[in-house]
Amino acid sequence: MSISGHGDASLAIRARGISRRFGSLLAVDRVDLDVPRAAVYGFLGPNGSGKSTTIRMLCGLLMPSAGTIEVLGLRVPEQAEQLKQRMGYMTQRFSLFEDLSIRENLNFMATVQGLDRTAARKRVAALIAQYHFGDRAGQLAGTLSGGQRQRLALACAVVHEPELLLLDEPTSAVDPESRRDFWEKLFDLADAGTTILVSSHYMDEAERCHRLAILDHGRLVADGTPAELSAALEGRALLVRSVAPRRLREIITADTGVVSVAQIGNELRVLTIPDYRGLAVLSAALRSIDAEAQVERVKPTLEDVFVAATQGRTPESRTPPQ
Repeated sequence: MSISGHGDASLAIRARGISRRFGSLLAVDRVDLDVPRAAVYGFLGPNGSGKSTTIRMLCGLLMPSAGTIEVLGLRVPEQAEQLKQRMGYMTQRFSLFEDLSIRENLNFMATVQGLDRTAARKRVAALIAQYHFGDRAGQLAGTLSGGQRQRLALACAVVHEPELLLLDEPTSAVDPESRRDFWEKLFDLADAGTTILVSSHYMDEAERCHRLAILDHGRLVADGTPAELSAALEGRALLVRSVAPRRLREIITADTGVVSVAQIGNELRVLTIPDYRGLAVLSAALRSIDAEAQVERVKPTLEDVFVAATQGRTPESRTPPQ
């Protein structure tokens, strides 16, 4: 049955109530997603949260146990074969042919995607230049560095100029400089009209996305722009400065209004429950140990958002953060 009657032309992906079971394990639990076209949409979550399973369902590689999915106006998985021609998919593992050169890998992927010889030659030449492989196009893929491999994998994923690109933790094995370069390529693609869904566990990458979804134990626990998600925690983030932060940590952690405490150098970053009223009491308790201790409210970060959405909840009680 088609769900296109409910479709929205501004959306590249529309999923409603999608779930996936593996025996008794509920890996994805009634997830709704709206991914705008030409946006970079981030997928965050702890390991085992259901990110990869969800992505595999969205691209038709895995059958959902329940729910409906529409991608680029096509029903998934029923029309997954048609979707393949309009979509690119890249996993965190390097999956190209290590015994072929850069150019040969690109030529092979162009053939797989159905480009004719003339179109393939032009497209491969353009990608070699765009992804800075001009001086090493004949180099074997197996001899490339981690960052170079990821660039090649991305170039292969977009050889047919897909409308949608799904990336499953693509930068998990590369250095920070290569990650920055990789993300510049993603924004070039988005500016050209490609919709990008990317899973990641790096907070700096999450901040780059136009919109974010956070999964935990298979459920969607937060969804919005980075600014919206951070603003929803306004007033809940504290910063404690002390010359002896480890001595203060025990007192802070024991406070029933505290959700989490993280040490950063000589500072403690504290996340509290909504409408936390114990700031004065906590400050006095800390100064009784360290007279120089300072406590102040600070602007929430995406790491605070992530912690608020995923920490301290059982699978049965997990709900979107307040």
